[in-house]
Amino acid sequence: MENIYSNIYSFNKKVLKKTVKSLKQGNLAGLPTETVYGLAGNAYSKRAVRNIFRLKKRPKNNPLIIHYNNLKNARQDVSFNSDFFKLYKKFCPGPITFVLKRNKKSKLSPISTSNLKTVAIRFPSHKVIRSILKLTSFPLAMPSANFSTKLSPVSAYDVYDDFKENLKIIVDGGSSKIGIESTVVDLTGKPKILRPGIICSKEIKAILKKNLSNKKSKIKSPGMMKKHYSPGIPVIIGQKPKKIDHAYIVFGKKHKKNFNYFNLSQKADLKEAASNLYKIMRKIKKYGFKKIFVAKIPSSGPGKAINDRLIRASK
Repeated sequence: MENIYSNIYSFNKKVLKKTVKSLKQGNLAGLPTETVYGLAGNAYSKRAVRNIFRLKKRPKNNPLIIHYNNLKNARQDVSFNSDFFKLYKKFCPGPITFVLKRNKKSKLSPISTSNLKTVAIRFPSHKVIRSILKLTSFPLAMPSANFSTKLSPVSAYDVYDDFKENLKIIVDGGSSKIGIESTVVDLTGKPKILRPGIICSKEIKAILKKNLSNKKSKIKSPGMMKKHYSPGIPVIIGQKPKKIDHAYIVFGKKHKKNFNYFNLSQKADLKEAASNLYKIMRKIKKYGFKKIFVAKIPSSGPGKAINDRLIRASK
């Protein structure tokens, strides 16, 4: 896509320097990760964190995920435990977020953690965000770069659709490979998945060699609000559309090709389906369809994360 936007920049050394300088000044930036694009600001700056909540119109009780480059940097703000180290060794850097106990001497803005005694942290793998984190003396508070409850962005142009010129810098790092938000696992007690993602519970249980908790939890991380991931039009699960101005999201080979049918993966690949979910929902909205109907999606592996997003979008 040709870049005709004054605040979208292709990544290079000059843009890296410009972005780091802007973040150090307390400004926000739209940045790519392997999951979705994030709205980044200095997690130690009260002003930057407040501006993230303001720009996203985000409820104050919905904490942010704090992004780090390495263990040394994160150790200043959280307490590690054996379960964390096992999962970190297997999956990091990558699409997993850990909820851990906050250190008393942490410099994190209390607003970023919604005044909780816990912190959600992540070590992203995308080369752009890692390059930026290496050059800052602070971690980045970075929720998805969209308005609260709406669809997460998977391209720089999606970020622009929501924020226009309200963001001075949006770094184009290509389309997000994974396409849905990270798995969130609470490690402050018996391990519990707070938000399903591309890394599924079966994989986590295999590493920890223990069962996960099923108890309900208060909001400790993003992705726990009932209404979320909304494309801005009604989403109806498990029914076929009855009108031509209704779109139908399908999965697998058995579905016919039709102008209002949108297939997440003709190969019935759930990872591919996850990476296509938000792209397709955005496309449907832009095409002018009035409602989205969704065929049954298998709930195994990444399918659990897909169904979680669809259920919350339908609220």
